[in-house]
Amino acid sequence: MERAPKQNGKTALIVGMAKSGVSSARLLYKKGYRIIINDLKSEIPGLEDELAGIRYVNRLGVAPEALLEEVDLMVISPVIPIFRPFVKSALKLGVEVVGEIELGYRYCDRKTRFVCIGGTNGKTTTTALTGRIFDLHHEKHGGRSFTLGNIGIPITEHALETRSGDTVVAETASLQLESIKDFRANAAGLLNITEDHLNRFGDMEAYIAAKMRMFENQTENDFAVLNADDPIVAAAETRAKKLFFSVLHEVETGAFVRQGRIVYRIDGTETELIPADELGIIGAHNLENALCAVCLSMCMGVEADTVCEALRSFKGVEHRIEFTRTFCGVDFYNDSKGTNPESTIKAVEAMKKPTVLILGAGNYDKNSDYRPVFRCFNGKIKAVVVNGSNTEAIIKAAKEEGYENIHACPDDFGELIYAAFSYAERGDAVLLSPACASWGMFDNFEQRGDVFKQIVNAMKEDTEY
Repeated sequence: MERAPKQNGKTALIVGMAKSGVSSARLLYKKGYRIIINDLKSEIPGLEDELAGIRYVNRLGVAPEALLEEVDLMVISPVIPIFRPFVKSALKLGVEVVGEIELGYRYCDRKTRFVCIGGTNGKTTTTALTGRIFDLHHEKHGGRSFTLGNIGIPITEHALETRSGDTVVAETASLQLESIKDFRANAAGLLNITEDHLNRFGDMEAYIAAKMRMFENQTENDFAVLNADDPIVAAAETRAKKLFFSVLHEVETGAFVRQGRIVYRIDGTETELIPADELGIIGAHNLENALCAVCLSMCMGVEADTVCEALRSFKGVEHRIEFTRTFCGVDFYNDSKGTNPESTIKAVEAMKKPTVLILGAGNYDKNSDYRPVFRCFNGKIKAVVVNGSNTEAIIKAAKEEGYENIHACPDDFGELIYAAFSYAERGDAVLLSPACASWGMFDNFEQRGDVFKQIVNAMKEDTEY
């Protein structure tokens, strides 16, 4: 497009034109900025339609360092490390550099409450459940609840709609937290920290530090909700009031299970909630997620009956141990959200039937250690099929752990699924839980899960596999 005229004398450079970049561009245009869009790709199908209605300068495919001199603000995609040379160059030139969640936070009403969820695994489920609780709360008491962030809807998409008393429930990933400045959670829950994204952060210390940034702007009037069963999380430093949750023992302040019932305790007062076996989501890991959601909502004043209603009615999120179909007596589950070994372990532990596990299904290497996946099988995984760029590392891990029934398949996703089905018998399950990122084969884990469901739902009994 032609050079857009300056409206308030300020120019914003948006680097990375995925969901967060598009949403950031639209918001800043509404606030009077001249917009420059940039991405490594010189062409992005559908982008022009997504940016319809705003004026912008198209600099796709141009090195971002060549665009800095006329820029006042640069918004970077979460996949771009804050230490990239062009980011450092921008800062030296006096360009402010922020990520999308920082930008969205700034443009939300100052009296909007932020409830944030972080951790290596379980973020999406816990965010969706917490969002459901606050949806019910605001239906009863007025105002609005927005479930945003890394769950798939950028904060910038709805920031200008927020009003005093509303609640933003936000999934916050380490890649997003890396670039925050003022972003502050009124209540922040940290589920767990296990090895992930080491290709980005270099070591666990840097990864942990990024996760912990969700607490850094909290005050003594805020709440930090911590997993007492995770030593790294339990030791988090924050000025906020600490609440803990545990599936292993009672905590002095927070949520736990006693005699099969979920209990919330604060300031010496206990509130009994539902029996744990009435939760609408399956798996021991989801009990942890539910306890975190209980703390996050009740510390913010949500009534017990509302929390109980949501705990019973919430059935989970798409792409997370999502039942897809029973075909020829075999149950298919879509856990495409399982993008690292620890997440896959949780999915395997939730399986009740003999299971054929699909691993890999992506061409992106996070330098993960896959050995723990094979240690958790406990006899329930009867076969493993794998493809993608991590195949060699996964097979090596299987051999080191003494697991032999693993089969490499061609890099065709359909053939991979059919191979898994061929190793299953009536009464078994097939579980897609790749333990790997989807990039290189798919745009994201959602697309991978959607394609899995399409293929499974298209299976016909008169077809030979």
